Amino acid sequence: MSIDETQVAAVVSAVLDPELRRPLGELGMVGPIATRRKTVTVEVALPVAHYPQADELLARIHAAVSPLSGVNDVIVTTVVMAEEPRAYLRMLLRGDAVPMGTMHAQDDGHGHGGHDHGDGALGHEEGRPNRFMDPKSPTRVIGISSGKGGVGKSSVTVNLALSLAKAGYDVGILDADVYGFSVPKMLGITQDPLIIGDLVVPPTAYGVRCLSMGFFVADDTPVIWRGPMLHKALEQFLVDAYWGEPDFLLVDMPPGTGDVTLSLGQYLSKTEVYVVTTPQPAAQRVAQRSAYAAKKLKLAVRGVIENMSWFTGDDGTRYELFGAGGGAQLAADLGVPVLAHVPLVPALRAGGDDGIPVVAADPDSEASVAFAALAERIIGLGPARVYRRELSVN
Repeated sequence: MSIDETQVAAVVSAVLDPELRRPLGELGMVGPIATRRKTVTVEVALPVAHYPQADELLARIHAAVSPLSGVNDVIVTTVVMAEEPRAYLRMLLRGDAVPMGTMHAQDDGHGHGGHDHGDGALGHEEGRPNRFMDPKSPTRVIGISSGKGGVGKSSVTVNLALSLAKAGYDVGILDADVYGFSVPKMLGITQDPLIIGDLVVPPTAYGVRCLSMGFFVADDTPVIWRGPMLHKALEQFLVDAYWGEPDFLLVDMPPGTGDVTLSLGQYLSKTEVYVVTTPQPAAQRVAQRSAYAAKKLKLAVRGVIENMSWFTGDDGTRYELFGAGGGAQLAADLGVPVLAHVPLVPALRAGGDDGIPVVAADPDSEASVAFAALAERIIGLGPARVYRRELSVN
């Protein structure tokens, strides 16, 4: 039985690219397809030479084509996109208007040259919109805040993100703690973001995209920037990066009420803020300041997350190492619910050091169960309502 090339092309075009999470046909990555006897040869045009998850992409194509009638063998070859189809790809990913007749990968052959990282990968085109601020955006922006460092804010962010992803949601993390970036290490991400010309594609770990200053600054290099530079960097992380359309974008906010918080209030005004504290009263009082700052910036404060609530010993006894009641008191003062009490478990700390979050390392642990329940509560709250003066009825 002869192989139907049209059917092969349709199947390959429908394969989702694991990095960009869109069909190959839509991305213009499908090159020539040939059949000879019972062998199918498929050419795929990669945006750059050293393409992340290329092996996974080829495996997906093999899995999609192999079951077709008459196919005994599948050969997938790769080339590097020429500049014109790569420019089309950048426009598509940004959501820019793509001119009619723009050349796809299969229309003209491909460049077989080197790895195009482009110059000025974080360069910003003035006037490009922040898609997360679009009222039609499906993304809920979740700001994880704290009054001070050391309360486990980043651990909460990472494990909450994994819990949301395990619940079937598309999730990204923006590590906005530009002075104390730690999210990439907690996720075990060692590769740099994918750069397509001047477009940044955040790397993925455990199904969660992540973008952080840690990808662009050495670990031992301090970030000594004034407010306008910080604002610009955060703006570029949102506008010059391809996030897709995640259901949730978690923002790991820096502790306190400084320049970054002001910038987020201006640039991500639909952010829902969740405040992390520990049980002791001193931490609760400091966390209260960050919540009041969020309210002054017209950000919706939705709930309190109490971390390190207790440690459960081998005998099943709970030991409240950091006191008790701080989360409940903070929630009462703010008029919001306590959404979770996260226990202190050694695997939570170890996961942050080893790059294997506790939700992935020990999904049945006491902490993982707490994070799963937290994710369900945040999902159940639904998006915060954003009230704007221009929508008011007189």
